Amino acid sequence: MKCPVCEEPECRPFQSVGDRMYWRCERCQATFLDPSMLPPPEAELSEYLLHRNEPNDARYRRFLETLTTPLLERLPPARRGLDYGCGPGPALAAMLREAGHDVALYDPFFHDDLAVLDEQYDFIACAEVIEHFHCPSAEFNKLDALLRPGGVLAVMTRFLSDDSTFAQWHYRRDPTHVVFYREQTLRQIASRFGWDCDIPCPNVALMSKPSVVAL
Repeated sequence: MKCPVCEEPECRPFQSVGDRMYWRCERCQATFLDPSMLPPPEAELSEYLLHRNEPNDARYRRFLETLTTPLLERLPPARRGLDYGCGPGPALAAMLREAGHDVALYDPFFHDDLAVLDEQYDFIACAEVIEHFHCPSAEFNKLDALLRPGGVLAVMTRFLSDDSTFAQWHYRRDPTHVVFYREQTLRQIASRFGWDCDIPCPNVALMSKPSVVAL
């Protein structure tokens, strides 16, 4: 079994919960659903349509501040960014625009504008997105290509920290959550691309692409 995050064939069966089988990568410590059990697009869309994450929802905005606060502290004024996986109600983009930044939208279900994937950005924000990736390695390759030198990739996802409660974990029970990350996993991803990785608070990683790529 090859790890979908780091692509190393160093995975072992981790845990079965009901009819779902999970694997653990020994190298990057990612935990992931067996590829044969990944939900089809129509099942994903049905689940996403149940979410109520509106741009004007004060409670949801407070939740997103976990990501926007450390990101905005690191951004110069008036940068060009991308809300990658923005969903039907792009609250994150709205908050970043209110802070003075120009933010494009992309989501394969709700904002499938492929033209925005032909540009590069000073920052990319992924709030509650990377746990949905069916092919994380390919997605991070794409994000690297979209990020300008000196840019920042900001991700927010629940870190898996306690194996003993995995079966009961609310985050695992969402059927569209198919890969789970530890801090070590995100640092491994950053190392692969030569990015710096900062964990400013639980469940958030800011990964910075060097301004000059070493030869």
